[in-house]
Amino acid sequence: MSVTPPVPATLEPPVQKQKEREGSDSRQYKGDISSAEEETAQQEGAMEPPEDQEGRSFVEVISEKYSPENFPYRRGPGMGVVVVPTAGVQGSPMKDRLNLPSVLVLNSCGISRAGDQAEIAAFCAHVMELDLSHNKLQDWHEISKIVSSIPNLEFLNLSSNPLAGTSLEQRCAEAFSRVRRLVLNNTQISWDTVVLLTQQIPVLEELFLCLNEYSSVSASSVACPTLRLLHITDNSLHDWAEVRKFGSMFPSLDTLVMANNNLASIQDNKDILQRLFPNLRSINLHNSGLNRWEDIEKLNFFPKLEEVRLQGIPLLQTFTNAERRSLIIAQLPSITLLNGSVVTDTEREDAERFFIRYYADCPEEELPYRYHSLVTKYGKLEPLAEIDLRPRFRAQVEVHCEEKVEQVSIRLDQTVAELKKQLTAVVQLSTNSMRLYYIDKGSAFGPEEMKYNTRALHSYSIQDGDEILVVPKTK
Repeated sequence: MSVTPPVPATLEPPVQKQKEREGSDSRQYKGDISSAEEETAQQEGAMEPPEDQEGRSFVEVISEKYSPENFPYRRGPGMGVVVVPTAGVQGSPMKDRLNLPSVLVLNSCGISRAGDQAEIAAFCAHVMELDLSHNKLQDWHEISKIVSSIPNLEFLNLSSNPLAGTSLEQRCAEAFSRVRRLVLNNTQISWDTVVLLTQQIPVLEELFLCLNEYSSVSASSVACPTLRLLHITDNSLHDWAEVRKFGSMFPSLDTLVMANNNLASIQDNKDILQRLFPNLRSINLHNSGLNRWEDIEKLNFFPKLEEVRLQGIPLLQTFTNAERRSLIIAQLPSITLLNGSVVTDTEREDAERFFIRYYADCPEEELPYRYHSLVTKYGKLEPLAEIDLRPRFRAQVEVHCEEKVEQVSIRLDQTVAELKKQLTAVVQLSTNSMRLYYIDKGSAFGPEEMKYNTRALHSYSIQDGDEILVVPKTK
């Protein structure tokens, strides 16, 4: 049956835009995630979900949002909806069926159920990405009917659907077997449900589990060898014993994002970390509870680690931003990215030299292990000379007026006019009766007349021992 709901007489033109991702050092990974362009063709009346306590079906929403009448001038790939004319008989579900974009963004549409699976299959055969975040889905059976009817689906976002306390049966979980990227942020699903999904999705590569209040996790008897990225920020995983389980569950894990979990420490030794996380390349520990340099040193035990994010940890609170970065870079010789910024060879050498000087006066028993290896590389370095680059405030000059010579201390932050006032008591002339010349004792040039009363003295670069020549004006 062809699904074409009534359309209001006046429609706003559709607008296509990229769905925003959060950027911040720890904000960049929070919230609902969509990898594709979000169409926000929200016509007045046509796209606003009606007040329906039971919600709406997936079929109803796509039929309404992607109705041909809503896109009368859209044609061609990537241009919205294309109507595919068919020779089906009148009333056939294939007649004038919708050919949806390969990326469907149906967030906040009040969806609570699937609708006719045959129509989903007819409409969505080529759909690859589906955003169903912020809907009313609370039944895995309904979700599985949608997913199983979209054979090419690779990305699915179910964030902020009320799935707390719901149970997932294995036969429903099998419907997700083709999904490569799965977003379950703020769904409050149980960890057992997560384990079942990872067991039933043999191609899963990215998993997002933020804001789900996990304080502990259970290891799975069946590993998920394809998972490369685990995004589990804003939970309550304080104990490394829980994090350790990710290693056995996801042996190919490349990126672990654990910001805002207040992780207390990294407890395993080198052998265990190398065995559990052999492929970990990037780790995000923003706003964790790490408070010991030993925990930072243990990051060196991840054999392939090259990117680290470590902002907002208690250990670094007393240091300046420059000191924090230098000390971390010096401690982690293999990283190439720190807090999103590239570590250059020059920066690394400067950081390692700073590290040696920073710890130079520490007792032997308090020196970090890294100190000795850096001393072997650079030797013991002398403290840097302290050079005061602040502008001079005063200068001692010789004031010459006719036959009189007197040593005078002058402020360099004053103007020529103010200097004249100071010298009236020295040379017994009024400010209007004198001309001033500056003589640089270290220069081959002659006297320079100080003719501009508003010019600051420091602009002459006056040094101790220079001369000020006072010449009375002739009447």
